[in-house]
Formats: sequence, C-alpha cells, structure tokens
Amino acid sequence: MNDDDSLFVDTNILLYSVDSGSPKKREQAWNWLTLFWEQRTGRLSWQVLHEFYANAERRLRLDRREARAIVEGYLRWSRVEMSFGLVQRAWHWMDQAQLAYWDGLILAAAEQSGCAWLLSEDFQPGRRYGSVTVINPLLKRPEEFGLKPARRH
Repeated sequence: MNDDDSLFVDTNILLYSVDSGSPKKREQAWNWLTLFWEQRTGRLSWQVLHEFYANAERRLRLDRREARAIVEGYLRWSRVEMSFGLVQRAWHWMDQAQLAYWDGLILAAAEQSGCAWLLSEDFQPGRRYGSVTVINPLLKRPEEFGLKPARRH
C-alpha cells in the first residue's frame, strides 16, 4: 500500500469501535480508525454517517448525545457528497456485481473519493471492484499493508 492511498471506511467498522459487546472487534476497529485519524487517510460518506448514527442509537443503545458527538468528530474526515452521478455508479455496481443498492453506494463513494481500499466485512475480502479492493479489517492488520501502527494513547 502506498502512503498516499486512502481507505474508505464502511459503517460496520465505525459501529464496532463503540460496541462494548464485542471487545476484540472494538480493538481492531480502533486500531484502524486511530491510524486513519493520525495519517489522515480515512474517507467516508454521508450514507456511512447516517447508518452509523441510526444503528449506534437504536441497535447499540448509545446515548443520543454521544452518538451525535461521534458523528460530529467524523465530519472532519473527507466525505463523499451524494449526487446523481454517485447513484448512477451504484446502479452500475448493482448490475455488474449483483450488489444491493446500499452496498453499491458504498462502493461508488469509495471510488469517487479515490480510495484504493474499502474496509468492510460486508464485502468479499480481496475482491476487486474496478480500482477498489476490499479489506476485511477484522482479518487483517494495518501493518500487513505497510501502514505504521497507530500510536497507543
């Protein structure tokens, strides 16, 4: 992985970072997210932020104020704006790769933001979609891609 490669983060990674019911997944998610924060390589979309907020509050029962504060923190990352072009590209992936619409939007957003990598456990690890390759961050560590480990606080 080159130093200038950005990584697109799917919703599940954000959710694992606050899920006290899955400590191992939480630690893995934090390792990746801390690295992205420090190296400014993480990218996401409005869709990811919407899904995170809704699921953090409803499914994980995170306090509404805490969930909102987390979303506000992620607003500092580079975000992909929703557009008709993004929707059309999602349709392309639905037709070409038989993806669900929401997954097609995630993939289209990763492409639009220029990411070489999509971190998600919802896609087939190692599969390449155009210029984007899927990494399951629960099965891989940042060091395996030449990324420096995140600093421990």
